[in-house]
Amino acid sequence: MKKIMVVFMFAVLLLVACAEKEVEPVEKEDAVANEQEQAATETENEEQVEDEGLTLENDGVDEAKFQELLAALPAEKPERIVVTSVPLTEMLHLLDVEPVGVPTSTNPIPEAFNHIAQIGSPMAPDLEVITNLETDLLIGAKSLQSSLDKSLEGLNLTTAYLPTDSFEDLKLSFKVLGTYLGQEEKMNEVLSSILDKENELMKLAEGKELPRVLLMIGTSDSFMVMSENSYLGSLVKRLGAENIATTELKVESTYSAVNLEDIVVYDPDVILVLASGDHGASEEMFKEEVAKNDAWTKLSAYKNEQIHILDYSIFGVTSIMNVENALTKVADYFVK
Repeated sequence: MKKIMVVFMFAVLLLVACAEKEVEPVEKEDAVANEQEQAATETENEEQVEDEGLTLENDGVDEAKFQELLAALPAEKPERIVVTSVPLTEMLHLLDVEPVGVPTSTNPIPEAFNHIAQIGSPMAPDLEVITNLETDLLIGAKSLQSSLDKSLEGLNLTTAYLPTDSFEDLKLSFKVLGTYLGQEEKMNEVLSSILDKENELMKLAEGKELPRVLLMIGTSDSFMVMSENSYLGSLVKRLGAENIATTELKVESTYSAVNLEDIVVYDPDVILVLASGDHGASEEMFKEEVAKNDAWTKLSAYKNEQIHILDYSIFGVTSIMNVENALTKVADYFVK
């Protein structure tokens, strides 16, 4: 009897092992099929964009990120919103949603919100003001989440964080807010205008060779190189020009120290400099930087008068209200 049981158990184990071996290839085949289907969908979307341009149905916003951010917002719609970010304040204004609190900032907020209570700086808002406003939901910039969470410790407050660093972030967060707050009509009106501008500029650049670009920003005492992760970098990337910080200098941070020897080696066609006497190094400081180092004069951008100082009010702060103007002005440097 014992021998029969052993044989029976062995047979069962053998069947289980065989079954697992049969299932494993099927799972792998499913995964491969899913990947192929996703790749085919992405290719189809890219071809559709090339043929028809961007549309509200194919707006270039990452659908997975959109669904993820939308799902993270509270199910119950808030009545009293406090916003701690200027770009997100602009979005609420465009969506005709009036918050009860806005950030205190040197960067301008929509004039229509001048009568609304200011809650302090985007990084460290005034907790007493927020409490007195009986806030249902505080919305802040994703990049400041850790600082804000620390500032808000002790408050039983519902919070939500949305990305605002790049051009793609602006479209994504605006679509999330518009959908969540039930303002699709206003949202589509603004998105359509932005998509039209993207389509117009893509058409303009069609068949043309775009320049290799270096982006720089002035801090209080020096200049730094900007990668495609910066706001200006994302605009340049959207227009299809090559940012040598990414392709040649291989910088990993959004802002990196300038290595002029490397810049001379890779010799960009155009240099865009974001300088502001109010927020960092001024245009005069950049001219002094060039004057004290002869290496700048060896660059093609210098010889061809393709070093441009940008308006900080347009390019210094991520702004969905300025984004069409910013795209157009950057394109002016690339597409003649």
